[in-house]
Amino acid sequence: MTDSEINEVSSDKVEDADAVGAQAKTEAKVVEDKASVAESTHKGVPGQVSLSVRTLVFTLVTCVLSVAIAVLAWLYIGERNKLNTQARETANEKHAEEVAMDYAVNAAEMDYRDLNAWKVRLVKGTSPELKGKLTKAANDMEQLLAPLQWNSTARPLAAKLRSDVGGVYVVDAFVSVLTKTMQAPEGLQSTATYSITIDSHKEWQISDVGGIDSALGSK
Repeated sequence: MTDSEINEVSSDKVEDADAVGAQAKTEAKVVEDKASVAESTHKGVPGQVSLSVRTLVFTLVTCVLSVAIAVLAWLYIGERNKLNTQARETANEKHAEEVAMDYAVNAAEMDYRDLNAWKVRLVKGTSPELKGKLTKAANDMEQLLAPLQWNSTARPLAAKLRSDVGGVYVVDAFVSVLTKTMQAPEGLQSTATYSITIDSHKEWQISDVGGIDSALGSK
């Protein structure tokens, strides 16, 4: 084999070796790129899962807090309504006792020199039905009070709610009465007890009165 042939063969082998080396580098680069992509994808998965868990936890916590706030608001409103109802009931009971006490004092005070003023006070704030009954009773009592020269003054002692049935209040009112008459000019001290029924649904009208006789000292 000549030198030229030997050189040609050597050149071909070098070229083949270079081609093989280049191919190997290319394949290595492809493998490296695939590995890099795989690693990148692998690294991204945990991050995606972690983000989903945080979102789920945040949503769950938000829902729990919303429910808790709603429950607290419901309890607060319920308790506030309960307190408002109790306050309103207490205020109504106190008003009924005040109405009863005012009426009892006015009914117990009489002056034979001006019985008409007493008659006006006797029927003030009463229902139309009761007004008729009291007017008749006052006219009958006038025949007794005038000859005796009846003069009585009263001061409130106490008023106590006896019952409340659907806004209709029955109140016992106690009044200290000092009565002077022609037979007892020095005066007699007594306690008059009135049982007064008040209807809050009819502008707090007094619908019934018991105990008028006790102001006169009779049983």
